[in-house]
Amino acid sequence: MKIAVIGSGYVGLVAGACFAESGNDVVCVDKDEAKVRLLRRGRMPIYEPGLAELVRRNRHEQRLSFTTDLVKAVRDAAIVFIAVGTPQGEDGSADLRHVLAVARDIGKAMHGYTVIVDKSTVPVGTAAKVRAVIAAQTDQPFSVVSNPEFLKQGAAIDDFMKPDRVVIGVEDEQARALMLQLYGPFTRTGAPILVMDCASAELAKYAANAMLATRISFMNEVANVCERVGADVDAVRRAIGSDRRIGTSFLFPGVGYGGSCFPKDVKAMMHFAEDAGYDFRILRAVDEANVLQKTRLLAKMRAHFGSLKGRTIAVWGLAFKPNTDDMREAPSVPLIKGLLKAGARVQAFDPEATEVARGIFGESVTFTRRSYEALKGADALAIVTEWNEFRRPDLAKMKKAMKSPVIFDGRNLFEPAQMQADGFTYLSIGR
Repeated sequence: MKIAVIGSGYVGLVAGACFAESGNDVVCVDKDEAKVRLLRRGRMPIYEPGLAELVRRNRHEQRLSFTTDLVKAVRDAAIVFIAVGTPQGEDGSADLRHVLAVARDIGKAMHGYTVIVDKSTVPVGTAAKVRAVIAAQTDQPFSVVSNPEFLKQGAAIDDFMKPDRVVIGVEDEQARALMLQLYGPFTRTGAPILVMDCASAELAKYAANAMLATRISFMNEVANVCERVGADVDAVRRAIGSDRRIGTSFLFPGVGYGGSCFPKDVKAMMHFAEDAGYDFRILRAVDEANVLQKTRLLAKMRAHFGSLKGRTIAVWGLAFKPNTDDMREAPSVPLIKGLLKAGARVQAFDPEATEVARGIFGESVTFTRRSYEALKGADALAIVTEWNEFRRPDLAKMKKAMKSPVIFDGRNLFEPAQMQADGFTYLSIGR
């Protein structure tokens, strides 16, 4: 099947590479000429495990290509995916300018029946808007489909190739048949393909992310209560996670969620619910709790040290989660900004996100090439991202490097009793 993917960001690049891996001929389109040149050389604009190898293999097999020529890509394709960004507007709503501009360009370029698929995360009603924009540009037959992605950064290839489910919002049988054919190879193990109307498919994406964000904020609030009453959040987490109605996923407390999805999607869902006349009070509380949770480590540092002026603080982890270089809404950003404002010096390490962080903080932060280098002369270590390499460090080496053995663990990587026995002052979340 011939496929065009408009937008070569995180979603578009993963989708394009995975569709090509299943034997389709895929053209990824991007208006950024520098990005297209980079991809043609086999270089990745983002870090995602396994993606570079997948792209290189399918380019070698001539199933995957990159171009800036939208018109040719659309005219040659049976299915065109819209995978451009939907940034958050000032009022919290999803900004659809890029989506609708691409829809307009597709309408002008189409030649013959085409299925246009919204792969970007878009609010309810976007499929209808895309349909109207395209119809104003062409008299060619077409269908509009909503096909939201459910990818976890750091595990996106597995999520796409072996999905829990595929959601397809569709309004006609011809488009339905094509989409079922396209996704058949990905669901041979029995994962369901859920076919529904476009509005339900659009809402499903937001509802899923809102539910996961709610679990995270709820558990962070439980952790904060544990600190007040002397309980251990790990014990509480195990107890409630053993209930089959609840389960164990997304119950680990920390310093708040970040990334390109949860913060933006929670706000967007609140906004379009408000437009429909509904006050989504639970999500408002989820969002507020998450903003406050990102201040927890800094508050613990102030309580421990008093003034932070002149202190040297090491930071392990800059990306919002492991196995990505994405720092959008990352908890490390407000923490480091708060430390710098308080007069502290910051020495930071992340396995993948250093260059992204350098673009945010410039020369105000010292970035190191190795984790232990960040500890040199540090008054304390803040652990912000739970990269695997931070889970079993050489504690003796850490103590030797640090000025004082104080750890503020925002991800609860270590056992408090063991850290105390090893001579560390150890402050974590909810314990």
